[in-house]
Amino acid sequence: MANRDDIKFLSNPKIGGTRKKYCRFKKYGIKYIDYKDADFLLSFVNEQGKILPRRITGNSLKYQRKVAGSVKRARHLALMPYVTDLLK
Repeated sequence: MANRDDIKFLSNPKIGGTRKKYCRFKKYGIKYIDYKDADFLLSFVNEQGKILPRRITGNSLKYQRKVAGSVKRARHLALMPYVTDLLK
């Protein structure tokens, strides 16, 4: 009988494996989210400009609320667009 090592896969068996999500703010000790840093905030919005949810980004509730507030403030001051076709 063949081992797992003897079997040749057509595709990589690690594709589709899930990584553990983590809050990058807790991991790196970020206390303040600056609304003036639009490039950083762009990582928390999708191509249409919508704010990504916690289940996608992995942020904790505390920091997700701060991110949402910072994105909304940046939009209000015209540092980020409200709606767009292709943002990234």
